[in-house]
Amino acid sequence: MRRSTAVSFYGSQCGAARLDKTGQSARASVEQSGAEADPTGSIQHNDSGRLEPMSIPSIATDIVESYLALADAEAPGLIEGLYLEGSLALGDFRPGASDIDFVAVTAAPPNAVDTAALERIHAKLRQQSRRPFFDGTYLTWHDLTAGPTSAIGRPTVLEGQMQSKSPASQQSPVTWHTLAEHGVALRGPAIDDLGIWTDPAALAAWQNRNLDAYWATGLSRAARLISKPGLGLLSDFGTVWTVTGISRLHYTLATGKITSKDGAARHALDTFPIRWHRIINEALRLRRNDSRTPLYRTPLARRRDTLAFGHMAIADAHAIFDRS
Repeated sequence: MRRSTAVSFYGSQCGAARLDKTGQSARASVEQSGAEADPTGSIQHNDSGRLEPMSIPSIATDIVESYLALADAEAPGLIEGLYLEGSLALGDFRPGASDIDFVAVTAAPPNAVDTAALERIHAKLRQQSRRPFFDGTYLTWHDLTAGPTSAIGRPTVLEGQMQSKSPASQQSPVTWHTLAEHGVALRGPAIDDLGIWTDPAALAAWQNRNLDAYWATGLSRAARLISKPGLGLLSDFGTVWTVTGISRLHYTLATGKITSKDGAARHALDTFPIRWHRIINEALRLRRNDSRTPLYRTPLARRRDTLAFGHMAIADAHAIFDRS
C-alpha cells in the first residue's frame, strides 16, 4: 500500500533490464550471477536469498530504466548507486497498490544545483508515468554506513514529488534494515559489500514508539465514525493498511526482522488466537485482490474488528518490547 495514502489516512508517520556503470544490462548480469529460479519462474533469488533484478515486474522495470536515463542525462555521474527496498525487495509488489521504493546514492549530499536537477528528473518521470509512484530517498555512501541520524535533511521523494529536505520522521531504521536484509542492487556495489548500518535495538525502539505515535493515535482518531480516519476504516484500504501495518511492527518486535504486508498477515495468523483470524484473513483476501466472497457482510462489522484487532496487536507488541 502507498505510504503517501497512509499519511492522509491516520496522519504523518514518524528486474529488469537497466544499465549499470559499465553499460551491462541487469538481465545479463543476473545470468552470470548463479541465481536460482523459483519453480514457477516468477521469482528469482541468488544464493543469499535476495530477490534478483530480473524478477522485477515489467511495470517497475520501465520506470527504473526511465529514471536512470533521465538522471544520467540531467546530471551525469550524480547517481552512483541505485537500490530497491520496500515491497519489490520483499517479494510482495502488487501492481495498482504498491509503490517502487528506492534508495539512490550520491558521493556527497546534493547541493543546490544537484537538487534542482533531481527536481527536473522527478518532474519528467511523473509526466512519463503517474503510477506506480517512484518514492525514496537520496543518501550518501557514508549515510549507508552511519545510519538514519546522519541522513536527516537529505532529499526524499513522496508520491513522486521531490522534497528537498526530509524531516527526521522520514529517515527510519526500517529503511536501513530492509535494504541490508532484502535490498536489490541495480547500480553500484552489491548490498553485502556496502557495510549498511543496522542496529536491532534502535529498530525495536523505533517500532515501539511508532506503535503509539502513529498507530494508536490513528486508531483513537478512527474510533469516531464520522471523521476522515473513521470513514477510512470502512474502506478496503483501511482494513489492509491497519491489520497488516500493525502486524508488521509486531513481527519485527517478535523476530528482529523485516517482513512484507503479506508476510505480516501470515505471522498474525500464526501468532494470534482464532478469534482474530477472520479479520486477518479478510485483510489478506483484500491485499491479494482475491475475488472470493468477503468474510464480512457489512463494512461496519469489518471496521469494528479492525479497530479491536489493532488495539489488541499494539498491546501485545508493546508487551514483547517490554520483555526484551
